[in-house]
Amino acid sequence: MKEKTSLFTTPAFGDYELLDCGEEAKLERFGDIIVSRPDPQALWHKELSSEEWKDVHASFTNDSRNGMWKTFKSVPGQWEVDLGDGIRVATRLSSFKHVGIFPEHRANWQWMADIISKADREVKVLNLFGYTGIASLVAAQAGAQVCHVDGSKVAVTWARENAKISSLEDQPIRWIIDDVISFVKREIKRGNRYDGIIMDPPAFGHGPEKEVWKIERDFLSLIDLCSQILSPKPLFAILNGYAAGYSSLVYLYNLQRMMQGREGTFEHGELTIQESNERGFHLPCGIVSRWTSV
Repeated sequence: MKEKTSLFTTPAFGDYELLDCGEEAKLERFGDIIVSRPDPQALWHKELSSEEWKDVHASFTNDSRNGMWKTFKSVPGQWEVDLGDGIRVATRLSSFKHVGIFPEHRANWQWMADIISKADREVKVLNLFGYTGIASLVAAQAGAQVCHVDGSKVAVTWARENAKISSLEDQPIRWIIDDVISFVKREIKRGNRYDGIIMDPPAFGHGPEKEVWKIERDFLSLIDLCSQILSPKPLFAILNGYAAGYSSLVYLYNLQRMMQGREGTFEHGELTIQESNERGFHLPCGIVSRWTSV
């Protein structure tokens, strides 16, 4: 078993760049729209001037209980962002400071697409907690059959819209609105198996029937279930973490359990985005552990 620790870095790409970060905030460009959002990891001084930070279209503030967006220039209700490699997605100022894209995942998207495109066989991929579907689109574009699962109807509708925007609506993607644990249990009974698994579990969430997901209670069970839906010769697995506060070692140890008895290479570490300014700091945005047999 091979294992290594890495820093998974995303520089500016397509229509996205991290212009600056610091003093617990980040300044980003999504296409023509510039926004500032809170980020507690950016505990250092800003590089750009206060005038540049004020010249934004919108800013997310935590003044209210759940926070809110304040707009200073005209912002469309929705606009398209080119992520490169043929992927275009719809972007919105949505709740809890999100915009529908987690740019730091691009390091995983490229890694996964390379594995799928080089596979000399049919590849089936399961994307759990799939959100707005970018990983699903990347996998499908690389040649995989994809099953995209999320408990939110809003997220799955958004994901399907992104598929249409990227001209991938006719690709073999199953769009499933379901509780992930319930779905995986049914897949085990059906005998469905997958060559690649992507998992991005939140700290807390709800399924479509108000099922409650708590990572500290449910994560280990999901790992054990996912070990049962792997194909005889799986290609890869990705575990992403965002707001739960765990070390990447926690995900590494669970991924090792999930892939027990299979040869391959494990990597784990921090997902970061690099500033496009002269300083070029790396903003920590989450953790990842991943495995591949190739």
